[in-house]
Amino acid sequence: QVQLSESGGGSVQAGGSLRLSCVVSGYADNNYCLGWFHQAPGKGRDGVARLASDGSTSYADSVKGRFTISQDNARNTLYLEMNSLKPEDTAMYYCAAVPSTPRYCVNANNHEQYPFWGQGTQVTVSS
Repeated sequence: QVQLSESGGGSVQAGGSLRLSCVVSGYADNNYCLGWFHQAPGKGRDGVARLASDGSTSYADSVKGRFTISQDNARNTLYLEMNSLKPEDTAMYYCAAVPSTPRYCVNANNHEQYPFWGQGTQVTVSS
């Protein structure tokens, strides 16, 4: 059973930066797609960024050039570096995992595709 646990959320002013971390455990192998999603109050859970097992990445258009998804060499911790934050980035952020080939991961931007989730960490950006 894959387990995920996020940390690193907080409150920042617009233009600031945060780095979210997600500790991942319980891998049977390395063939997983790891993703970050966010959910604002009253809205759906939307994909932010994804990292495939071959290291390829995908981003939502709204965060391209501002956010970077990465993982440590041991593949134990997933990161989301968030720069130039905007008030519209305010949301609960979740990390998620799904057994996946890299090809599947490219299009795995729907939260329903992911069976494993962390508990979330809140990000609040003030103007």
